[in-house]
Amino acid sequence: MANKTLGEMSFLDHLEELRWLLVRSTSAVLIMAFVTYFISDYLFDVIIFGPTRPSFFTYTFFCDLSHQLGFAESICITEMPFIIQNTEMEGQVNIFVWMCVLAGFILSFPYILWEVWKFIGPALYEKEKKNAKFFIFTSSLLFFLGVLFGYFVVIPMSVNFVATFTVSDVVKNQFTLDSYIGMVKTSILASGLFFELPILIYFLTKLGLVTPEFLRKYWKYAVVIILIVAAIVTPPDVVSQTIVAIPMLIIYEVSILISKLVVLNKKKENV
Repeated sequence: MANKTLGEMSFLDHLEELRWLLVRSTSAVLIMAFVTYFISDYLFDVIIFGPTRPSFFTYTFFCDLSHQLGFAESICITEMPFIIQNTEMEGQVNIFVWMCVLAGFILSFPYILWEVWKFIGPALYEKEKKNAKFFIFTSSLLFFLGVLFGYFVVIPMSVNFVATFTVSDVVKNQFTLDSYIGMVKTSILASGLFFELPILIYFLTKLGLVTPEFLRKYWKYAVVIILIVAAIVTPPDVVSQTIVAIPMLIIYEVSILISKLVVLNKKKENV
């Protein structure tokens, strides 16, 4: 089957290829999840629960920055007034398994991209097939940058906000393990996938489903949505919202630029 061309492959052949893509990708995720089992102490104590400690890199960085800007201790975090508790019988077991799977997915992401590229390869021109390494490298880099952005920016700001917000001194913050892990997973995956926007726009423009004019026309709506998202995931202050919003706006602008380049290349090919 591997030697068949696109025209020779039937619908069932495509389904078979898709099935093996899913099998190989799932296997890669599970293998990497098994690998993370051996560093699970570091994964949970240092990485996953790192943002719950005042000594976390992001908090100390902004504290040092506030001193350099002459703001004294205004944005320094000295305590996290909350606890995380498990309220379900199998809660910690489930969290352990799924966080290892999530780590496995992140680590195996480049391989999954390679499998996807092989699947869509027969439908691409010879020139496009030669860009496989560039596509995988760029897509992986953007994804990992998004994951780091979610981990070092979105999660700490979200944790700081919910930890310090209270409707009354009578109420004490005691978060469930499931709610905290859910926030971590959402922030990391959402950021990682959002940073894939330029790649998505590239293919949508190639297919003629998106144009630079369309993206520019709805730019103001995109800005509003990005600002709303930034306001939701950050404390209610302009500095934090700006820190989150600026990279997202840059990603959107880069997507418009990529769309323009694709359109220009199409015009040159048609000349």
